[in-house]
Order: sequence, then structure tokens, then C-alpha cells
Amino acid sequence: MKGFLIGIVVLVALVAGYFAIVTKWSYSTGERAGWVQKFSNKGWLCKTWEGELALVSLPGTSVEKFLFTVRDESVAEKINKVVGQRVSLHYEEKVGLPTTCFGETRYYVTDVSAMGEVTPGHGVVPPTSPGAPASAASAR
Repeated sequence: MKGFLIGIVVLVALVAGYFAIVTKWSYSTGERAGWVQKFSNKGWLCKTWEGELALVSLPGTSVEKFLFTVRDESVAEKINKVVGQRVSLHYEEKVGLPTTCFGETRYYVTDVSAMGEVTPGHGVVPPTSPGAPASAASAR
């Protein structure tokens, strides 16, 4: 009976140690810039903030989505203030978390900063009205 209890204690300690390591260790870190287009607090038992960042590299290209999770309430408040604006998200990629109680994605946002509006590059002239030519050269 004593050996069984020691086995249970060791197993619980190993599981707790595993969770402590995978929640603190990051596989990768980075920044993603784009527009937060979706952000909500989801989950049956374990509520996490789940979001979607629209990444657009060049005008006219298809939109790539970056799905992310936020566990820190102060970061979630900052993101809620900038939904629909261009932002830069700092994230950590966590690998090995076994349930969705920790979040639905592998990417955990740890900070956000608002960015200014994108200015057109050299030679790019935004249209003044729908259907208007983009530049004088294309109007010929």
C-alpha cells in the first residue's frame, strides 16, 4: 500500500513538473503585424481569449490569418482597445500543452502595440473614388 501511494505522489509530481516546464518554456517567439479582426473570450470551463489577426503583405494579395490566444487579462484589455486597428503582436509559441484549457492555438500573445497607418510606397497612388484610375499613367 505504501509503494502505491509513493507511486501516485511521484506520478502527480511528474505531471505537475511537465506542466510547469511547458507553460514557461517557449518553442519560439516573434512579432506579427496586421489588423485584429476578431477577438472573443471562449471556452466551456477554461475561458481564454482567442483572436484572429489579418496579415496583408501587399495590397491586392489574399489575406492570411494568424490565430492566437491570450491568457493575460491586461493584454486582452489592450487588444480590445485596438480591434480594427493596425497592431504588432508579440507572441510566444508553446508546444506540448495537451488540452484546450490553455488555449485553442499554439501562439500566446504577451504584448501588443498599436502601429500607425500604412502609407503607400513610392509610385503608388491610392484611388480617389471607386473605379478611379490608380495613377495618371494608367489613365492613358
